[in-house]
Amino acid sequence: MKKEIADIRRDYELESLNREDVAADAFAQFTKWWQEALNSGIDEVNAMTLATATPDGKPSARIVLLKDYDEKGFVFFSNYSSHKGQELEANPHAALIFFWKELERQIRIEGTVEKVSAEESDDYFYLRPMGSQIGAWASPQSKIIENRDLLEQNIKLYSKQFADEIPRPAHWGGYRVIPSMIEFWQGRSSRLHDRIQYRKENSDNWIIERLAP
Repeated sequence: MKKEIADIRRDYELESLNREDVAADAFAQFTKWWQEALNSGIDEVNAMTLATATPDGKPSARIVLLKDYDEKGFVFFSNYSSHKGQELEANPHAALIFFWKELERQIRIEGTVEKVSAEESDDYFYLRPMGSQIGAWASPQSKIIENRDLLEQNIKLYSKQFADEIPRPAHWGGYRVIPSMIEFWQGRSSRLHDRIQYRKENSDNWIIERLAP
């Protein structure tokens, strides 16, 4: 074991999380923590790990950006033909993790995944900078390419083709993670962290439980 790695540690002492203090609704609790994270000035506070898997259970994970959420679920956008898109098509289940180290907090989310409506995808696409809109056309996301020249050529091609208005590609749009479980984790001293889990069991009501660290 490499001692210089094994010795990296930090004790967490900022806050605590008690069952009697959390909201009855998981989204209300998320909103509370989300606002506190926003107010703390965390850089790219909406960055989250998205984990997907093949039907036979081979996992993969990457960072994506939360772009919306409500009582229906958590929304991000991507190329439907990408690696993550292919896995979600074959196995529409996923997990999300937010880690806000400045607050010594993380949130884990597990659930099923659906595509958002075309209207929702259009609304977000037209809010994106022009370069990002062209990029959605120019990049065959997750495909093997020989070099970056292909991307540069595609940027020129689509910039000329869509000089007036850039339409949303049919292969690009949003996904919504519909949670069946949301866990709120607050770091505590000596690794005895506070973990409060919300889960659903065949109803619209959340069951709230404390988990051992």
